[in-house]
Amino acid sequence: MVVKEYVTYNEVHKLCQDAAPQILQDFQPQLMIAIGGGGYVPARILRSFLKTPGSPNIPMQGIGLSLYEQLPPTHNSASDTPGQIEEAGTKVTRTQWLDFTSLGEIENLVGKRILIVDEVDDTRTTLEYAVKELEKDVEAASQKLGYKGEETVFSIFVLHNKNKEKKGTLPAYMMNNNRYLAARTVEDVWICYPWEATDIDAHDAMAAKQAVQ
Repeated sequence: MVVKEYVTYNEVHKLCQDAAPQILQDFQPQLMIAIGGGGYVPARILRSFLKTPGSPNIPMQGIGLSLYEQLPPTHNSASDTPGQIEEAGTKVTRTQWLDFTSLGEIENLVGKRILIVDEVDDTRTTLEYAVKELEKDVEAASQKLGYKGEETVFSIFVLHNKNKEKKGTLPAYMMNNNRYLAARTVEDVWICYPWEATDIDAHDAMAAKQAVQ
């Protein structure tokens, strides 16, 4: 049986709020890149908490990556809400990427402190792909611009990290220099986020029931 953990919008909001001071201290991001679709909501919430008085909002961009395949609807128990369980795939597919056709877009990345945001670090395959591809893009852009300034630095924030063996890897500079932050580390459960729910009232009811168990 698949064990589910239901997360509410309120909980996501508070996870971002609690993580923001450490992100400001350790990362000081100048640009955020959200991995869609799960990274969009936490990235937008984070932006409000990362804004410093007198400074503009941190710019946000988005990339779309798909690693999961959808399986038929399933019920986990008589009290569970119907839904669809997904299984991790083996190949990352780009569904949306940054626009490097204009010089302005390139300059927005090069030499910046960039925070990559996603909802969950499961197998780490998606995060590995995102970091490697963004690093390659920045290197190509730097050469095209003849850039010799500050190094582009990537950091990662996720709402949940699953305590399990990972298939993907992240650069040592990231893992050894406080450039990876998970708001919570959980066991290998299926996390049900509110933006995936087709019935938000049923979703929140399951979360409330789970909280008192």
